[in-house]
Amino acid sequence: MQIDYHSFYSSRLGREMEFKSYGYGGKPMIVFPSSGGRFYEYEDFKMIEACKPFIESGKIRVYTVDSIDNETWLNKQRSASDRAKHHNAYDAYITEELVPFVRHHNNYNGGMIATGCSMGGFHSANFYFRHPDIFDTVIALSGIYDARFFVGENLDDFDVYINSPVDYLAQLSDDYYLNSYRNGNIIICTGQGAWEKEAVRDTGLLENVLKSKNIPAWVDYWGEDVNHDWDWWRIQMPYFLSKLLEKDKLR
Repeated sequence: MQIDYHSFYSSRLGREMEFKSYGYGGKPMIVFPSSGGRFYEYEDFKMIEACKPFIESGKIRVYTVDSIDNETWLNKQRSASDRAKHHNAYDAYITEELVPFVRHHNNYNGGMIATGCSMGGFHSANFYFRHPDIFDTVIALSGIYDARFFVGENLDDFDVYINSPVDYLAQLSDDYYLNSYRNGNIIICTGQGAWEKEAVRDTGLLENVLKSKNIPAWVDYWGEDVNHDWDWWRIQMPYFLSKLLEKDKLR
């Protein structure tokens, strides 16, 4: 498998940002790490190995990015507004700096996949719903989709509000966004075992909002033996990729 290390200075964040790519071509899949995770986490927890058939066959090319969660949503020493503003700078890094690199690096101009597990599930869904011009597919595993989980009842701040999918989707009426979602590929999954209580709750909230907007989505609740852990995510990820491949959605 072709594996490349990348790093470039982000003017949006004012620092060097590292990431890795896996594969030689195919639909780009941007992977967001779990809470405070690093760009090498996906490989370390054998998720790259789980996705290997899709990478080596050229169906997808995986880009694993760094997080700054410990400075944003997980930093309880900062105000909700400051955390959200700093995250929005990360949003700009991804969409204005990383994505153009990925398009050039992979010679690809179509829609991309956003994915991640746990907090990466939150990021992948949030990036998908905020940027349907970039992402046409999301595979969010065991995620949180209500920003109150991080900042409490502080959604009167717009920078916070636009990072709470269950809230901004409920108020959304823009046909461009709604039609983009209706033509996209939305996969939201959670187990119902240990440490999945919050993910089950938020998955249900997101499912209800999507139904209210007539947005098709595959919302999948796995069994009570399915825990919030990499062992299960290594099973779920290739399963959902195989279903997308069956429907010719990996191109």
